[in-house]
Amino acid sequence: MSMPSQPGDLRVELLRRALSRRGFLASAGAVGVGGLLGACGTSSSGGSATATPSFAADTSATDKIVRWANWTLYLDYDDQKKVYPTLVDFEKKTGLKVTYREDIDDNDTFWGKVNGQLTNGDDIGYDIVTPTDWMVGRWIRLGYAQPFENVPNTKNLLASLQDVPFDKGHRYSATWQSGLAGLAWDKTKVPGGLKSIEDLFDPKLQGKVTVLSEFRDTLGLLMMYQGKRIDGEITDEQFTNALDLLDKQLSDGQIYKVQGNSYKEDLVSGKAWAGIVWSGDIFQLNAENNDRWGFALPDSGGTLWSDNMLIPSTSPHKANAEKLINYYLQPDVAAEVAAYVNYICPVEGAQAEMEKIDPELAASEFIFPSAATLANTQAFGVLSAEQEQSFTKQWLEVIGS
Repeated sequence: MSMPSQPGDLRVELLRRALSRRGFLASAGAVGVGGLLGACGTSSSGGSATATPSFAADTSATDKIVRWANWTLYLDYDDQKKVYPTLVDFEKKTGLKVTYREDIDDNDTFWGKVNGQLTNGDDIGYDIVTPTDWMVGRWIRLGYAQPFENVPNTKNLLASLQDVPFDKGHRYSATWQSGLAGLAWDKTKVPGGLKSIEDLFDPKLQGKVTVLSEFRDTLGLLMMYQGKRIDGEITDEQFTNALDLLDKQLSDGQIYKVQGNSYKEDLVSGKAWAGIVWSGDIFQLNAENNDRWGFALPDSGGTLWSDNMLIPSTSPHKANAEKLINYYLQPDVAAEVAAYVNYICPVEGAQAEMEKIDPELAASEFIFPSAATLANTQAFGVLSAEQEQSFTKQWLEVIGS
């Protein structure tokens, strides 16, 4: 592909390619094998709903609340006051009360928790959820996402995000953050750091390595380590070869666990010394733990992903949810969030606002990436329905779910 020449274009190009966060599967037992396989019967491309939608009546005029499910360490937080500053500001400006919960560990465990209620048309307890792009496509196709009616600030998303393949024109969703999957290590245990996937297989790290339960990240990195590109067609052989490598490392005890966001607790406790992780998590943990961990993209390349805000079909507070989504698409608010979470910011104008907050962060490779970072990243390609089912079955067999 041709490389853009200007920094702004680089951010646009990076986010255009960031079509997958956190891969496909969960390691937790909340979702049964049959349920996962049954849920994988549609392709992850396309954005139009195929089910007949049935939306909850909107009671926003009388119920002044918004309930939001997000991933952990994914919103600006004041440790002293124990509040989310941008949420406090939103509540003051609108008079709405926000209930914010870090209830998403990975995409499919969360899907398993809410799928039955969505099918029955029952309130799932959230007015905004924040799944990854391929999962957003599933919600839309099944009729489980309400179309936006009053979110004008979607115009502030980077130009490349105005027509994403899983939701053309952002009728149902708005990008929250994007980011990178790469290598992390405890500097006190691995003073030399990590440069390649091969370094994870050092016998000195046996039983101290954790990897992500989302296979688009973990197996994506392993495929690149094996010399394969992942941003186009993914072959069965490529997937199997990477999975065999993971299986061997698990069987040998080199990798002790495949998990979602809960890996952070293992890093802090010292149970994990190194692993395949998400970029922003490490920068937040470092802020709280005296810069204890290093993070780098492997020399063979890192993966890219995006998460998105959408309103479930069962939400009875659509208008309130739209106000909150619109608020977070303002450049100054987006910059304030990005300054805390350190993920790739998808809002045009946020870099200029970041200059006012922290000029060093405005130059961060992990918030506003450069050409060099872009050149060492790939987004996981779209899978066919048949591949999703086949890969799901194989993955679950290896990770033991």
